[in-house]
Amino acid sequence: MAEESNKEIRVNLDLLNEVREEVCTKAKALKRMVEYKHKSKLRPRQFQVADLVMQKAHPYQLENKLSPKWTGLFRLIKALGNGAYKLETLEGGTIS
Repeated sequence: MAEESNKEIRVNLDLLNEVREEVCTKAKALKRMVEYKHKSKLRPRQFQVADLVMQKAHPYQLENKLSPKWTGLFRLIKALGNGAYKLETLEGGTIS
């Protein structure tokens, strides 16, 4: 009985690497599928000069979890490239 148990343990240990490789392959496939689904739902946005936009709130501006995640209305004055923009307040003050 002990010999049979030892044999089964050795067989399971031999199969362990194969099971790990299979799980790793499935995890990579799942990651690719999730990434594809996420990217298929993204819509690229292009802003023009003088558009009104909101700025994402900094963590120190959030009082609690129900605080608004976006702040103010700002006017776009210059596109800097790679999704970066120069903004100003509606009164004309620049945002650093």
